[in-house]
Amino acid sequence: MITPLRWENGVLWLLDQRKLPREEVWLPLETPREVADAIRDMVVRGAPAIGLTAAFGMVLAVRDGGDAGETTPDEVLRGGLDAASQGQMERLFEAARVLEMARPTAANLAWAIRRQLQVAADALAGDEDLESALLCEARKMHAADVDGNRTMGRHGAQLLREGDRVLTHCNAGALATGGYGTALGVMRAAFEAGLNISVCATETRPYLQGARLTTWELVRDGIPVRLIVDGAAAFLMQRGEIDAVITGADRIAGNGDVANKIGTYPLALAARDNDIPFYVAAPLSTLDLEIPDGEAIEIERRSGEEITHFRGERVVPEMVEAINYAFDITPAELVTAIITERGVVRPPYGEGLAQLFEEGEDGA
Repeated sequence: MITPLRWENGVLWLLDQRKLPREEVWLPLETPREVADAIRDMVVRGAPAIGLTAAFGMVLAVRDGGDAGETTPDEVLRGGLDAASQGQMERLFEAARVLEMARPTAANLAWAIRRQLQVAADALAGDEDLESALLCEARKMHAADVDGNRTMGRHGAQLLREGDRVLTHCNAGALATGGYGTALGVMRAAFEAGLNISVCATETRPYLQGARLTTWELVRDGIPVRLIVDGAAAFLMQRGEIDAVITGADRIAGNGDVANKIGTYPLALAARDNDIPFYVAAPLSTLDLEIPDGEAIEIERRSGEEITHFRGERVVPEMVEAINYAFDITPAELVTAIITERGVVRPPYGEGLAQLFEEGEDGA
């Protein structure tokens, strides 16, 4: 199984996705700041994979000798701890701050960090070994992500038909998760179930995640794939060459608005105009029910050099300024259904998404 990260002998190893598909290079990381830099610099990307990487980054924070800084832990997590334990929590909160700043749009990042902070507080209060507790939790998250993706894939595969030509954007595959994938997981599950589907992948400017990563994954799995430039997607829909669109998500608001790789919104518009279903596949950790709608989602704006330069060389006039938003917001009314590990949710999303968490609390 393809995976973007592994833990070996106290070191977090990340598959450098900037090098794919030309070469497979694994980078060793030993401090939270190295992990944050790797997230920021796109060594690892994809909301679930970013969250898992941060979870292991919190393990490294236990051994990191850096200054705890001025970050003050939440009282609810700090209460009842002795001075030594409070000092450890403060160091973890500083690591959490550094990690969370690396990519602000992905909901999974904050979710994983918060979960590790609670595990740390419980471990210290119970006089458990802190590093062991955090490592155990990170491994649980990783395993649960893969299992959840497989279940999500089976749910989503039921939405596809024999011979469907499925359009996807960016990379929402094994490389963007702990393994198997969200949007690509649906396609994998359909293919494994015997459906003769094919995939149309957008190149995904400016990092070419679709061209470099999605095609690489699908070729390895033997799933037929075609590559198009981003601007060709609407035309292919108009020509009747696309039967469904499935993307991943980096954050989903309480009303079902979806933040995903820039360029997703126009795909949803074109899908609606051509009466093509537009599906979003994402785990519950990507849902952020605390925010009412997409207006509340912070959209990361990255360096303009990602657009103005190619392989380190400037390719546009010196006086040109680039606008480089990494994500856009697709309104809930353009989304046909949201596929999760607990089932497929259709409008109205506010009620349906909340119900997913209620089912989890009931043990369903």
